[in-house]
Amino acid sequence: MEASLLYSSLTIVFLVIAITFISSQKSHRLRNLPPSPPGLPVIGHLHLVKKPLHRFLQELAQKLGPVFSLRFGSHLVVVVSTSPAVEECFTKNDVVLANRPRFLGGKYFGYNYTGVSVTPYGDHWRNLRRIMAVELFSPRQLSSSLSIRRDEIKFLLQGLHKISSNEFAKIELKSKFLGLNFNIVMRILVGKRYYGDEFDNNVKAKEFQELVRELFSASPFSGLNDYLPILRWIDYANFEKTMARSHGKIDRFLQGLIDEHRRDKSNNSMIDRLLSLQELEPEFYTDETIRAFIMIMILAGPHTTAVAMEWTMALLLNHPEVLNKARVEIDAHVGQERLINESDLSKLNYLRAVILESFRLFPSVPLLLPHMSSENCTIGGFNVPPSTIVLVNTWAVHRDPEIWNDATSFKPERFEGGEVEVQKLLPFGMGRRACPGVGLAQRIMGLTLGSLIQCFEWKRVGKEFVDMAGGGGVITISKVVPLEVKCKARNILDNNVC
Repeated sequence: MEASLLYSSLTIVFLVIAITFISSQKSHRLRNLPPSPPGLPVIGHLHLVKKPLHRFLQELAQKLGPVFSLRFGSHLVVVVSTSPAVEECFTKNDVVLANRPRFLGGKYFGYNYTGVSVTPYGDHWRNLRRIMAVELFSPRQLSSSLSIRRDEIKFLLQGLHKISSNEFAKIELKSKFLGLNFNIVMRILVGKRYYGDEFDNNVKAKEFQELVRELFSASPFSGLNDYLPILRWIDYANFEKTMARSHGKIDRFLQGLIDEHRRDKSNNSMIDRLLSLQELEPEFYTDETIRAFIMIMILAGPHTTAVAMEWTMALLLNHPEVLNKARVEIDAHVGQERLINESDLSKLNYLRAVILESFRLFPSVPLLLPHMSSENCTIGGFNVPPSTIVLVNTWAVHRDPEIWNDATSFKPERFEGGEVEVQKLLPFGMGRRACPGVGLAQRIMGLTLGSLIQCFEWKRVGKEFVDMAGGGGVITISKVVPLEVKCKARNILDNNVC
């Protein structure tokens, strides 16, 4: 009897959901929503989704148009795939689209939606953004962290020099780039480095490295549970439980760092500066706010920059003529007597073009972090209701043949002659919620890649081209096969890093 009642209740619930869904679909059609493929009750178009998501959405855009809609369970999703529509989103509709969906990742890794990347648009977000602009990414702060970037890049050069001073040596670059970027960010945040051979037996460093691996493997971003409430209620696949456990571990680690700096303010790290502000405004600069700052820096910075570096080096290895042209430019402007420094980057136009073209072809974040509409607006002539998730397909925008001549080819020269506007690129987003760390990322990439080109000869491991297949995470897309290369030190290193 009880089982019969349960089945009857579930049937009624699903019938109500289905009727609601069908009714909403009819009303949406009357409201001039963007075109959409046929869907199913309750789940909408979730059954159609394929990986990688950015390529799947690009294929749909080719069939449905540059602005189309999908139903992911209980959420309406509008996908934007061309530059004109993107500009409309972040000029005319920038304020309307300045909110974020309330996914489970924001509850845990965004500290109950108070972190700068997931908090709703408003006074709190403006305060957080101001702190980041002043305390982390202002020209003064970027200049003050120059010695950190220079030191870490020198450590990288020294390590490569040891194994390649006499002949070509085989190395794997992805782990090198990850270690470099995490060390730079963590030295800025807490004044310590955590990656390198010297940390093989360091318990604290090993703990941090394991926490980082767990943090990314926990997928602190959108999953099925975010779109289907019933899955969230039953915690399908232990999605929320796993996320809560991973967050608890790294949260305790971050609090330990704060407590350590509260006892001994011996360096001028970001934590020390925030703790000083905490003494003036304790109600705002809480320990949780400081932990949220550190968390977003760990999540958003090192991995995406490392992935971008790996894609750029892979492209250069597949196009040795481009690599040689970049080296000739560096040798002409910098020479072989000293190492390249950040002040040289403004003169290296071809190196800049190489990096921009790599951003275009293989953006680390092929789909911008999702936006959510706060009220009615229009995109591409279609209505977008409140609480609609808006996805910008950077991958599709960057490969739009209407904007980019020979769109799938690697041609850095396109950025030398002004063939296209750099503003058409979206590697760091656009509008109010664009990535605030663009200045730091560009400095790290420019100086690192310039140093590697200046100081080493590079070639592929075999005759075959480097495999450019991408895959991996929900947010960042890295190479399926980590990049292995051969390098040999040039003479400049004998007098500059030894």
